[in-house]
Order: sequence, then structure tokens, then C-alpha cells
Amino acid sequence: MPGKFYRYRYEENDTVTLKKKHPCGSSEWVVIGTGSDMKLKCCGCARIMTIGRENLEKATVSVKPKEN
Repeated sequence: MPGKFYRYRYEENDTVTLKKKHPCGSSEWVVIGTGSDMKLKCCGCARIMTIGRENLEKATVSVKPKEN
């Protein structure tokens, strides 16, 4: 998108730490799909969530790149 600035560059299999914890107690998620809507999988209970990129930017604390 021209004119948009994103703080984080999300790629598949990156681990994202969010501000709020999931009800299972985990605050880490794995990116399983990218685009305008991001698809995340909880590291605690394996629940899958879809969230808009702008909302994810606001909720993100850190991003760890995938490990080879």
C-alpha cells in the first residue's frame, strides 16, 4: 500500500508476542498466514485467530524471526 508505514515485517513462522494474554495463558503466537488480514496460531492451545494488520501492529510487543 503506498503511503502506509508498518513497524514490523511479519513473515510466516515468525513468533509474535502480544500485549494481552490469550485465555489459555500464552501471549506468544506463530504467524501462519500474511496479507491484509494476518492468521495467527496460539503457542499455548493451538487456537487459530485472524486479525487485521493494523490491529496486530498495535497489539505487538516483539517479533522473533523463524528459527532455521
